[in-house]
Amino acid sequence: MSATKPSISSEETRIMDREKQSVVQSYGRYPLVVDHGKGCQVCDLNGRSYLDFVSGIGVNALGHGHPRILKVMQEQMEKLIHCSNLYYHRYQGPLAERLAAISGLQRAFFANSGTEAVEGALKIAKGYGRKKSPGKHGIVALSGSFSGRTLGSLAVTGQAKYREPFEPLMPGVTFVEVNDPYGLEAAVDENTAAIILEPILGEGGLVEVERRFAQRAADLARQNDALLIFDEIQCGLGRTGKYFGFQWWDEEDVSGGPILPDIAVVAKPLAAGLPLAAILTNDKASEVITPGMHGTTFGGGALACRVALEFLDVLEELLPHIRQMGDYFRQRLDGLVEKYDFVKEIRGRGLMVGLNLAVPGKSVVPQAQENGLLINCTADTVLRFLPPYIVEKQHIDELVAGLDKIFTQGPPQQQ
Repeated sequence: MSATKPSISSEETRIMDREKQSVVQSYGRYPLVVDHGKGCQVCDLNGRSYLDFVSGIGVNALGHGHPRILKVMQEQMEKLIHCSNLYYHRYQGPLAERLAAISGLQRAFFANSGTEAVEGALKIAKGYGRKKSPGKHGIVALSGSFSGRTLGSLAVTGQAKYREPFEPLMPGVTFVEVNDPYGLEAAVDENTAAIILEPILGEGGLVEVERRFAQRAADLARQNDALLIFDEIQCGLGRTGKYFGFQWWDEEDVSGGPILPDIAVVAKPLAAGLPLAAILTNDKASEVITPGMHGTTFGGGALACRVALEFLDVLEELLPHIRQMGDYFRQRLDGLVEKYDFVKEIRGRGLMVGLNLAVPGKSVVPQAQENGLLINCTADTVLRFLPPYIVEKQHIDELVAGLDKIFTQGPPQQQ
């Protein structure tokens, strides 16, 4: 782990300048040109290696260049990449069956991205409500949540900084505080079409929804004939050590039975780096969509679906490892909480981990990069770590040692 700030080569400068001139400047990028990766590491154009604890914001869950993924990608690209949803191919059905089996739901609609999956889920909710009553179109969402960048998903994102520049958005959305059952009860009524929540708020600071709150949401949805939607785009598909974040609630209390949604949306790691998302539904929700009511050009292509099936095979083997590494990661981070008074607490589950600081943490991110570590900061004060599921103890040790080195300089300075 280098202690000196890496210099930027003329080639890297040329690439960054060219992008600034030609690409819409919607991202606040860090000065790093990623050239290639292997396992938990990526390298820049100069061959400098970085430990990747961002993993494409959870997309590269099997790391970079996983041999099993590369093998099926090469095989399938030589046979069929895309044929459109006007026809069948051999992988959509098996993938839908697999996702149904691990989720407890019945059907899947395949899309391209998380935000598109949320849009589809909201569309189902609106259609379901309209069948019941013309006035049944309200959506209840959580403050601090993040569900995407398109207008519908943005409307149910509980962070004003993302919504306000594009208002007015979809009407009828009510936000309630996380884990406030009384606020939830006040917001849900007979005109509510759906309640949407993330079991763990990824962009909202890795705040966990408590079982009692989730149970109350499920009860209210049932009592008011509304759909319950779980946004598992960041916490789903193994990130927490279970297939879905909502499955942890069964560990806490099984007396009331499992808490199942009517709809769950997944995306990020599903096709191990290729764009693929899914809307998982029970039969009640899926009946809203009939031929011609919803569609997508690219969603559920042959290549992405075959890779997703291989990803799920690998994931099944990795789930115990994810839980073990998650426990070890928390143990190592505990040392930082004890050592530094500005490090408040550890959040998250499995390999969805956050370190909440008493001060803004954004300045830690470039410092970490200078030391060969890729991390990010969310909700202003939470350093977020989303390492690949193949991470090992030595990688965690390197990350914690790097943070320790940075923290010895004192509390992060606000930028």
